[in-house]
Amino acid sequence: MELKYFRLIKTIAEEGSIANATERLFLTQSALSHQLRELEERLGFKVFLRTRNKWELTQEGTELYKLANKLFSSIDEGFSNIQQIKEGSKGAIKLSAECQSFFHTIPGFIQKMGILYPEIDIDLTLGTTHQTISQVLSEEIDIAIVASKPESDELLSIPVFKDEIFAIIHEEHPLNNIAYLEASHFGNVHLLINSFPMESVAVYDQFLKPNKIHPKKISAIPFTEITLSMIEANMGIMCAPKWQLNSFKLSKELIFKPIGKNGLKRTHYLVVKKEHRTKKYIHDFISNFEEDFLEAS
Repeated sequence: MELKYFRLIKTIAEEGSIANATERLFLTQSALSHQLRELEERLGFKVFLRTRNKWELTQEGTELYKLANKLFSSIDEGFSNIQQIKEGSKGAIKLSAECQSFFHTIPGFIQKMGILYPEIDIDLTLGTTHQTISQVLSEEIDIAIVASKPESDELLSIPVFKDEIFAIIHEEHPLNNIAYLEASHFGNVHLLINSFPMESVAVYDQFLKPNKIHPKKISAIPFTEITLSMIEANMGIMCAPKWQLNSFKLSKELIFKPIGKNGLKRTHYLVVKKEHRTKKYIHDFISNFEEDFLEAS
């Protein structure tokens, strides 16, 4: 039974006659009479008892009227829920990353999110990357991307993907003669990093510092293109995951060397305050981030 027939029964019953129902249904009296006659023929019983001045529901018609009320009430409730969901999809997200490698790939992801979820405003914060966890706790930022799981009952850490950091060197560099770099090898190199402090540099924080090794020379260069040019000139080495360099045209003279016997591997986490995780726009962001970076890893 089509929805229009339930609307017809409900309206006639509430307005008292077909003539009074025409304005609510935006149809002529003739069109409504045709619909009602067609309905009663299909059902095989009368829905209304008609007199000159009064239309009354039959017993069968009364049941249909009750069903119509339940049906439209359910539809209204459903659309109300949808509206609430839609409203919950609106929001602003301040995002930052502990590892500056992400700043090469996140803008493309934000652009994609802007197309799929125009009601989510994403602001990429390029501030002090080594303080991302404290910024999440103080709500200066909403979501942080970090390479070590924070210990806090207030935070939820969601593993999104794993990668491996390599040392990128020139093929004529002396370290090209070995299978992998040990911590001691870094004591005599010129290490090119994105920025200070050293605690925000993964190879230092996770590999060199625990082994009490400090490179002979360290230069902070915020532009990867310049860093790669320096390596091509055999003026130093950098350490990065391969995916960070996907958008760059690399010289065939550059070599990726594993760091440590088992490789320097990391797990990246999205960190958000637990109280915000259930917000729909936060959920939508996290779901899409997991999907995008799982494919990229």
